[in-house]
Amino acid sequence: MLASRQTSLFFGFLLLMTLSLFLQQPVLEPYAREVFGMSIGESAGLNKFWGYGILVGMGISGFLVVPRLGKQRTAQVGCLLTSFCFGLVILSGLTQDQALLKSAVMLFGLASGILTNSAVSLMLDLTAAETAGTFVGAWGLAQALAQASATLIGGALLDIGRQVFSQTFWAFALVFFCEMVGMLLAFGLLGRVNVREFQVRSSKAIAAVLAGELE
Repeated sequence: MLASRQTSLFFGFLLLMTLSLFLQQPVLEPYAREVFGMSIGESAGLNKFWGYGILVGMGISGFLVVPRLGKQRTAQVGCLLTSFCFGLVILSGLTQDQALLKSAVMLFGLASGILTNSAVSLMLDLTAAETAGTFVGAWGLAQALAQASATLIGGALLDIGRQVFSQTFWAFALVFFCEMVGMLLAFGLLGRVNVREFQVRSSKAIAAVLAGELE
């Protein structure tokens, strides 16, 4: 696995991408209630906009976008779109526009669906057939680590924001801003991933291991 630096680059991309996607989980509903004055039912209802967006995004990505742009470019577009959506979520709080918030959450779901579909497709290209279980396990580990820590980090950032800023809005904005930056960093990491280099070096490493076992 360590024969190619591409493994570390893609692992880092998955870790950062997934973390940036899920930092909002513990803060989105409190954001809707505390900043917009929504009820518990209304704030919980934001999840349906996100869910619908993901379904549509995955469908669009699989049937329309990936065949035209390719897996890696589509994933990069997904990173940029997701970062833009977090900007819209912040803007909705500044303007106190509930309609904009709901639209931003739905667009976030759409971008998440595009990003998730393309990242999973790219994951298969960065998996050597001879050691598929090992590589898939590594990619799954990156996502599991990110999801496990996203709730903790998101809550911690919100607590830090509450202590630093006097206005509640800016405490929430800090979390969304960190997600914007994280997505842009993930975009940069993905730009350095070279599928061809991974396949060549991994094949050579596997061939060397097999030759050593035969000897």
